[in-house]
Amino acid sequence: MSISRKTKSKSATARDSGSLQAVRAIVAGHGDFADGLVSAVQQITGRGAVFRAISARDLSASALDALLLKAIDETGVRVIFTDLQAGSCSMASRRVLRDRPDVLVVAGANLPMLLDFVFGDTLPATEAARHALERGREAICAVGGEKGGGRAK
Repeated sequence: MSISRKTKSKSATARDSGSLQAVRAIVAGHGDFADGLVSAVQQITGRGAVFRAISARDLSASALDALLLKAIDETGVRVIFTDLQAGSCSMASRRVLRDRPDVLVVAGANLPMLLDFVFGDTLPATEAARHALERGREAICAVGGEKGGGRAK
């Protein structure tokens, strides 16, 4: 396994729990966001190897663009999940779309979204990502905070 501060992967195809899994999406974010989400997916499902985690830590805009393009070229993925809609990873991903219009960028990634994506392995990656986007939206809620309790959306 090759590990660096910026990307963490086991290659375009990864051995995980004895099964061969292809990287299907990139998860990019600030700090350890991507590694944390991928680690949680791995712990819950054993399928964390379907993601390539990328951190924007200490990267210029051009370096982040280059890193995303390299990851796409190495893995052939067509989906990028990012942390913030207007954050550096989303902006870099949008710049990548100029050269790779077939790539789908999903901003605002959360754990329910990525869990749904890994179980959508019979769907094309972009279709699985669109389904996962809906699941991620549905999973957000607030509980309590009102006199008498209750659930608010």
